[in-house]
Amino acid sequence: MFLKEYISDVYGAVKSMAIGMKRTLYYFTHHQEIITQQYPDNRDTLVLPERFRGEVVMAHDEKNEHRCTGCTACELACPNGTIKIITKFDISPEGKKKKAIDKFIYHLELCTMCNLCIEACPTNAIHMAQTFEHSVFDRAQLTKVLNKPGSKLQEGVE
Repeated sequence: MFLKEYISDVYGAVKSMAIGMKRTLYYFTHHQEIITQQYPDNRDTLVLPERFRGEVVMAHDEKNEHRCTGCTACELACPNGTIKIITKFDISPEGKKKKAIDKFIYHLELCTMCNLCIEACPTNAIHMAQTFEHSVFDRAQLTKVLNKPGSKLQEGVE
């Protein structure tokens, strides 16, 4: 009984390997369209899928303004604490206190690229970039402040 199962398993493995080798030999001898991209040689022509998730970034316009209101919806949606928003209160010209972000801290080393923070953002202040080369020697370089120094909230964003 045991010997019969053993021989059957060996036969199945050899058959599976032969099928794979047959397919490999076929593609080796019948050159067709090359679908494998040769990274890093093709950095200039590399095309990533539109849905690729590289890292979270915050867009700023030419006046150094962003759309983040500091609502912390992205921070709450993040399953592992990748985002930390530090807020402050600015005083408007009318004398009202208004919440604004002081720092938008993003820990790339913790991010699972799940996109939940992007979906949770009510003002579309953050999005996923196409960057994927994140190798660094110092892990501290993977902690980023997304809002630029001196940036402020865009007019009309509430």
